[in-house]
Amino acid sequence: MSTAPNGSAPEPASQPAGKPEKAQVSANNDKNAKNESSEPSKPAKLSGAELKAKAKAEKAARRAQAKASKEVAKGEAAVSSTPGQLGPSAGEVKGGKAKGKQDGGASTAQGAAGRPVVSKGPAPSVPAEPKFTIPECFSHLSMARRLPITQADKDVHPTVLALGQQMATFTIDESITRLKATLLAFKKVIDSYTTPPGNTLARHLTPHVLNPQIDYLTACRPMCFSMGNAIRWLKLQVSKIDPDVPELEAKKQLCTSIDTFIQERISMADLVITEKAAEKIQDGDVVLTFGWSTIIERTLLQAYLITERKFSVIVVDDPYEKKGQVLAKNLTTQGIRVSYYGDFGGLRWHLKGVTKVLVSAESMFNNGSMYARSGTCDLAIAAKQLDIPVLVLCETVNITERVSTDSLTYNEIDPERSSGAAFRLLYDTTPDKYLSLVISELGTVQPTSVPDLLRKLEESN
Repeated sequence: MSTAPNGSAPEPASQPAGKPEKAQVSANNDKNAKNESSEPSKPAKLSGAELKAKAKAEKAARRAQAKASKEVAKGEAAVSSTPGQLGPSAGEVKGGKAKGKQDGGASTAQGAAGRPVVSKGPAPSVPAEPKFTIPECFSHLSMARRLPITQADKDVHPTVLALGQQMATFTIDESITRLKATLLAFKKVIDSYTTPPGNTLARHLTPHVLNPQIDYLTACRPMCFSMGNAIRWLKLQVSKIDPDVPELEAKKQLCTSIDTFIQERISMADLVITEKAAEKIQDGDVVLTFGWSTIIERTLLQAYLITERKFSVIVVDDPYEKKGQVLAKNLTTQGIRVSYYGDFGGLRWHLKGVTKVLVSAESMFNNGSMYARSGTCDLAIAAKQLDIPVLVLCETVNITERVSTDSLTYNEIDPERSSGAAFRLLYDTTPDKYLSLVISELGTVQPTSVPDLLRKLEESN
């Protein structure tokens, strides 16, 4: 390093008086410039209204992003799987990497140890699992889904866990069968229940024990109307228990009440309905029914074996489920003459010569409309046009105070036979004008007199 001559070295003492002032001004200017450059990085203090508006904007942005991701998933599910949709090829990935390095924005780079280091750029979108989406106008409709047991609440009883899986897979399908299975499962839940210290059974059982069971069953498959009626009844029985009654006695009362409910509202009701409906069948009748139902099968066997009526049966089956094959086989085994048709093709031709149409209802609405398996409404309309009486078999526990005039207010979506292009409804609603009689354990009435059955039921309770 070379040094300047001694004569040319500057001495601080020999500087003019104005130089230090200029140096001080320059230092101040540099300090002010630094302060000015750092000021934009500090967030400005916002008012309450501004903070609220900012939070609202961020929330709207998150919603828009979620909606956009749903649209992307919907588009991926709607189109068929091709190599391009399943992800980029190896050549495309390599090309993307090379292009990224040229642009200075590569998605991955090699670190010092040779491990890939992920950049902060936008992550590549992973194709969503192909699944159909429900249009927004039908988003209020529910659908059965098989929940993993690990997602269930810790308070859900093992019997209820098994029941939920059976309902989700349609192993237990009929409304009255689901109702009976639910009540028996709740009976086991009550048997295993112990009231925690400092609580009473009447106040603790429903919110902390029964409600988790109900929520799990509803998540597996939407409750039928009979289940809703029975659960409201059970909660009422729990609320009536005197807090001074010992726990064992209170549990015994509840289990006895459940047994009585099953005996009176299900077993005896089916027996009475079967006998009344069998009396409507006369010698020489041609009875047409749809699909398969336990109470329909019992009625036909009652009329043939007990009442000894001579008649024939036509079974029109659901083209998707084919449960009518079970009914046709069971009736044929007992000696009844049966004609089986696998779908609705030629329905009007099959109705020629039919004297009665016998169907079972999943529920009856307060305005006389019938809620039944999808296809029942078509059958009832065709029979009405040919002046053929349509007899409906329905337990009073299946009657609801709700009102419906269409098939979209209350329904379920078939999870097994739906796609991104279309989906199938499990039930339909038949207006009362296409029905002739409703047979229940409390009597045989016109469809418009269903509210009278509800009043009789309230009086008997």
